[in-house]
Amino acid sequence: MLLIVWIAVAVLVLLVLGTLAYNVLGAAGRLGRELRALERDAAPLLAEAQATAARAAAARAERPASTD
Repeated sequence: MLLIVWIAVAVLVLLVLGTLAYNVLGAAGRLGRELRALERDAAPLLAEAQATAARAAAARAERPASTD
């Protein structure tokens, strides 16, 4: 009788661990998709910021250096 209880406990533990693993892997997949979407959405903003920084550096380079 005790053996049946231990088998039932082991089956329940495996079921719980399997469900937990399934949920964690699903969440990791969703997180990866969200990060790829965020990178795709932020790419134009990053390009614009880099272009602005390049224009500012070019404007700084064109100005004569003031000597005090």
